Amino acid sequence: MIKIIDTLSYKNKLRNVSPLWKCTFAALLFILSYLSHPFVQFAIMSWMCIWTVIYARIPVKYYFVLIGVPCLFYAASLPAIILEIEPLGEALPMASKSILFVIAHWAVSVTETGIWKAGHLFARVAACLSCLTFVTLTIPTTELFQVLKKLRMPSLVLELMLIMYRFLFLLLDTASTMYKAQLTRGGHANFRSKLTDMSVLIVRLFDKTMHRYKGLSYGLTARGFTEEIQMAPYAAKPMPPRYNWEGRIGIVILVLIEIWFRWRETV
Repeated sequence: MIKIIDTLSYKNKLRNVSPLWKCTFAALLFILSYLSHPFVQFAIMSWMCIWTVIYARIPVKYYFVLIGVPCLFYAASLPAIILEIEPLGEALPMASKSILFVIAHWAVSVTETGIWKAGHLFARVAACLSCLTFVTLTIPTTELFQVLKKLRMPSLVLELMLIMYRFLFLLLDTASTMYKAQLTRGGHANFRSKLTDMSVLIVRLFDKTMHRYKGLSYGLTARGFTEEIQMAPYAAKPMPPRYNWEGRIGIVILVLIEIWFRWRETV
């Protein structure tokens, strides 16, 4: 999947749009997603979907896979948000509470407040994820590092991010090669052999990764590494007026809607 993401970030239709503008645009919407009401959050999610799928021409299936996979963590937290477990004697009948079932004098119930809280949380999670997905799919990682460097991100953090990004591909390539080699030798035939082969794969993967790490260290030393990885400077790109004005006007409208919601709550 990471290779697909990297390929899409280089081939999307917003590739030549200024990466600094895209990062700023997504960051402002991310902050607004975190602070706003669910209606504004759903509007941000829809707007980001238009930018990513229609303007950047990212395939819909990859966009929703990237949104959906992190949402699994949200789904895993749902029982803790919605369900309440309390002794049967203390589970008083309320209009906003429904007892689902009783187990050994313990009542498991769901409340209207819990459902509302889960819905609000989903809107916030989906809106924030759509902003992050926009950055992930429209900005190549190398340009993202250049933007972070321009924003004065500490060089140590950038180097760690760069090495981790580099090793993700090495790990995937090595694991894929070893997995195919095990399959050709008759491995992964049943559940027991799968467990054995996977344990062997993990141990050898660690050994090969350390070997690749030493190779990378020797390569950096041979190229004159002086305790700091030099990155290419940030190169400004033209910003199409059409996208620039749409982004500015859209953010102003969303902020005005949010202000109107907050004003209604105070009246």
